Amino acid sequence: MEKSKKYILALDQGTTSSRAILFDQNGRINGEVHREFEQIFPKPGWVEHNPKEIWSTQVSVAAEVIAKTSISASQIAAIGITNQRETTIVWDRQTGEPVYNAIVWQDRRTSAFCDQLKNKGMEKTIREKTGLVIDAYFSATKINWILENVEGIRERAEAGKLCFGTVDSWLVWKLTQGKKHITDVTNASRTMLFNIHTLQWDEDLLSIFGIPDSMLPEVHQSSEVYATTSSNIFASEIPISGIAGDQQAALFGQLCTHVGDVKSTYGTGCFMVMNTGEKPVLSENRLISTIAWQINNKVIYALEGSVFTGGSVIQWLRDGLKILKKAAESEWIAARVPDNGGVYFVPALTGLGAPHWDQQARGTLIGITRGTTEGHIVRAALESIAYQVHDVLRAMEKDTGKKVSKLKVDGGAVANNLLMQFQADILGCEVLRPKVLETTALGAAFLAGLAVGYWSDEKALKELWQPEHIFKPEMNQNQVDSLLVHWTRAIQRSINWETDNGSTL
Repeated sequence: MEKSKKYILALDQGTTSSRAILFDQNGRINGEVHREFEQIFPKPGWVEHNPKEIWSTQVSVAAEVIAKTSISASQIAAIGITNQRETTIVWDRQTGEPVYNAIVWQDRRTSAFCDQLKNKGMEKTIREKTGLVIDAYFSATKINWILENVEGIRERAEAGKLCFGTVDSWLVWKLTQGKKHITDVTNASRTMLFNIHTLQWDEDLLSIFGIPDSMLPEVHQSSEVYATTSSNIFASEIPISGIAGDQQAALFGQLCTHVGDVKSTYGTGCFMVMNTGEKPVLSENRLISTIAWQINNKVIYALEGSVFTGGSVIQWLRDGLKILKKAAESEWIAARVPDNGGVYFVPALTGLGAPHWDQQARGTLIGITRGTTEGHIVRAALESIAYQVHDVLRAMEKDTGKKVSKLKVDGGAVANNLLMQFQADILGCEVLRPKVLETTALGAAFLAGLAVGYWSDEKALKELWQPEHIFKPEMNQNQVDSLLVHWTRAIQRSINWETDNGSTL
């Protein structure tokens, strides 16, 4: 590589791995390193990460990608950060020590508390202020749980000794060695504490959840120079100039910059996001209104549907059932059979997200016969991802009154051609897979690069996006309708499986 070249370093801190990617001015990947980290399951429905391991894996892959590509840190024009959203970390303001493990967005321990809030009639207030539904998914109830259940923590929080942050805040804190406690509007909008209309932490919401405002980070735009890294981390002070939650970053990385543009990310979960422009659309179909990004003081909003178990269902087949040795095997094992053989898998392993929002739903595998093989089960698991995306897209179309003709896709699972073709068939629209699949990291890079002038404007970015493959619907409509009827029946059998006290109905 030419020593005079400059790059953008994207730090993509995900649910199962930390990734560092170097992008050049053409939006091409010049180096990539990722490292998985431990998933901690203390109890059924509980999901945690070690914040120190999040940091150690993220900083190590960043150092490794710089070494691997034989560049110096001085050649990096800026750093962009994108992260698993809603995941909640609380740490000591003086020592930087976490007071508890990170409570992951998938975690359901606060479901009963959410039900209490609904019973108190809080849903309308919270929805109008935040655009969100009351669910254990978001950060506020997780913070409350830490304050109420970790000994001595509430007293320390009330005394101003603790910091809360989503993962972006934790990384910036570590990168600046405690000098900056910040977040951006996209991550703030996922906490259930942030008013998406006033762009401020909301006092009413803080009161509802019993959270001291001293814990909260400063909220910034998604693209601006926030700080520089401490010189003893990369041996060079690098501007940190882009932050966005992973799904908003992917929306920007897919350059869905016009109203009505839609993308779906197939990662641990599946997340469909539609650009709705400068005004939030409050969903009538149980979707989320959220902030897509803020650039040059202009806020863009989005509608989002969150599927909790997407690609992680394949990870479960690999690690839980041991049907797969590698996730990539899912395509050829599923292709052994011509269809699902009547088997349907509702992967409500941590409840159901949009548009059902059922915390008591549990995974259901139905339609099994003596003729069922591992191929049918793997195929049913893959198809379940596409069905869930279908349900979200139809809800989105109802909210906006617009028929979606093209869906841009990204994330690890989109490399699976069988899944993508089935997705196009079930949706009845084109599915566009880009040449650069790492659009979450690319979006963070774009945001960081714009802030430091690495790219001049959004128009310059538009020239960088290209499709690698376009999947077009091929399946007979009668067959599609039949599959969807059976999927709906399977969903109905998984819904409300557990009652509030954890006993089965």
